[in-house]
Amino acid sequence: MIQKLFSLEGNVALVTGASSGIGRAMGCYLASAGAAVVLVARREAPLKDAVDQIVHDGGKVAMVTADLGCLEELPQLVEKADSLFGHPDILVNAAGINLREPWDAISLESWQKTLNVNLTVPFFLARLLIPAMKEKGWGKIINIASLQSVRAFPNSCAYGASKGGVMQLTRAMAESWSSDASGITCNAIAPGFFKTELTEGLFEDKKKLNALARQTMIGRTGEMKDLSGLTIFLASHASDYVTGQTIFLDGGWTAK
Repeated sequence: MIQKLFSLEGNVALVTGASSGIGRAMGCYLASAGAAVVLVARREAPLKDAVDQIVHDGGKVAMVTADLGCLEELPQLVEKADSLFGHPDILVNAAGINLREPWDAISLESWQKTLNVNLTVPFFLARLLIPAMKEKGWGKIINIASLQSVRAFPNSCAYGASKGGVMQLTRAMAESWSSDASGITCNAIAPGFFKTELTEGLFEDKKKLNALARQTMIGRTGEMKDLSGLTIFLASHASDYVTGQTIFLDGGWTAK
């Protein structure tokens, strides 16, 4: 029974932002649980490296290079993904940007770019996958929220606004798509401080890093392996009665 609850054999996952960091790690964990995974990112070389890692570990994987900022290209992305392993029934919206601009340096262009990638793309990409999920009677959407979904950080007006929006979008997606026994759930993971390309500079400052670790209840920052259980849980039958939720994977940072 436990194996059946958490197995992803026969499922297809589409993971954006999969060339590095959290998106890459989640793609690897989904593959390890048996899903056929389509990795999507803009940069081909690191994306190929992620594919090679999954192949080396015995997983089933393919890649699609795409600039998610071009909304008009999303239908072609979905069509290409469908042609690889069939219709995705798991979507991980992990692509994101944080330009870290002071409030008075934010331009209309940078504001729109941040909200477009972090908030607009997750909705419109998910909406393209919903018909096939409804036809199957099952689907999992996992968004990536942030500590900044509920807390304000310096130089992050646009990023914080986008991630606050992701938390509410997750609820709205669930309200729209989890009804009528559709079998579709929509949830979000809000990571604490994990070492990624977006946070690499922070992790080089040992004093700040130690201070952040002390703010958690567990006493350390996140490691990629900490994503494994929650990723597989939210993508599997184990979470079929969980929807509209944002789960903070932060060592107790927001609870302290």
